[in-house]
Amino acid sequence: MTQPQRLSAWVHGHVQGVGFRWWTRSRALELGLVGYASNHADGRVHVVAEGPPEVLELLVTALRSGETPGRVDLVVDEFAPARGDHAGFVER
Repeated sequence: MTQPQRLSAWVHGHVQGVGFRWWTRSRALELGLVGYASNHADGRVHVVAEGPPEVLELLVTALRSGETPGRVDLVVDEFAPARGDHAGFVER
């Protein structure tokens, strides 16, 4: 069995004020992931999610799909061991 991983993804583009965090939360909950999506002052959205690596890859694929609200220009992702410090998935 694979160990849970932690995804940290910085999403660049027109992703604030368009329902992007809500959309990301919905996808993450559908996939059974925990974590958060938060806006940053520079216009990026930071997505942190934990779960099985293959499921996290599905979330990254969704973020890059062109099916998101707004416009995603770039997703910079990094994977690390899960910390286990989240319950549910929230918008911040």
